[in-house]
Amino acid sequence: MTAIPGGTVEFSRKLRLDRLAAGDVEADLTATQAENAALAERFGLLGIEALSGHLRVRRPAGGPLIRVEGHVTADVRQTCVVSLEPFAAHVEDDFVQLYTLEPDREEGEVFVSPEDEDTPEPLDADFLDLGEIVAEQLALALDPYPRKPGVSFEGASFGPGTKDAGEGVGGDEEGDTPFAALKHLKNG
Repeated sequence: MTAIPGGTVEFSRKLRLDRLAAGDVEADLTATQAENAALAERFGLLGIEALSGHLRVRRPAGGPLIRVEGHVTADVRQTCVVSLEPFAAHVEDDFVQLYTLEPDREEGEVFVSPEDEDTPEPLDADFLDLGEIVAEQLALALDPYPRKPGVSFEGASFGPGTKDAGEGVGGDEEGDTPFAALKHLKNG
């Protein structure tokens, strides 16, 4: 897991790795209101109304590989990149995350089964923070360019003297591209 700047983990649920000796571990996690507020600030969201995850942690054949399979669900409030209006969004995502207990070796020496495509992340502790795994997966599942439902770029204006985004894209006429707006600003 990636270290958080400042060492603070907003949503922490630690699983000691020795618990895996008895078999797979399943966990259902739900963030509190305070944890949601802290994560919303960390991810630049207007808010997180609900965040939960279901995880299955296993250590195949007792080897150095630890496999975390999970499902994250969240209700978030984001800002539309087109209209700048706040809106609610529902996020759901399935994921697989791999870890290894083996010390760092030469690049490419960690064995990964063919079904696993990612390189395992080395662990330097005797626990996994399942809450942080859910938080990281939420961050990966968020749309980097969120748009409010029903809002599109059609009809968006790029500045003084420009046409709508869908018209004149070829740049044949003065003022029909975003670059024409920059030229207008440069020329005064």
